[in-house]
Amino acid sequence: MSTVLEKNEVDIAIDSIILISRKAVDQMIKIQQDEFQKNSQNQSVRVAVIGGGCSGLSYKISFDAPKIKDHIISLAAGVDLLVDPKSGIYLKGTLLDFEDGLDGKGFVFKNPNAKNTCGCGESFSF
Repeated sequence: MSTVLEKNEVDIAIDSIILISRKAVDQMIKIQQDEFQKNSQNQSVRVAVIGGGCSGLSYKISFDAPKIKDHIISLAAGVDLLVDPKSGIYLKGTLLDFEDGLDGKGFVFKNPNAKNTCGCGESFSF
């Protein structure tokens, strides 16, 4: 289970694999509630690293059911974040945030382990 702490006026859900901002948690809850109403299925949010993109690896966020080896991070309002062991290696120490400013709206990964990132910020090399 994750712990919620206040850091620089931003609540962060902290786990040994990934840091999650309060804005990202709130957005995941909102999306999950919207999807739950449409599909009548309560699925978890999966964060993964997959091969692809201009820098070699890409981040992926989707709804999924837990798998046996998943690391499950309980957030709030019944929303769980799933991370498979392989993705966990690439996500260690990453901050998952949600931004909704003039530059666009969406989830943003701030990965201190990324050696190179592409211009759009959606892919990286390790």
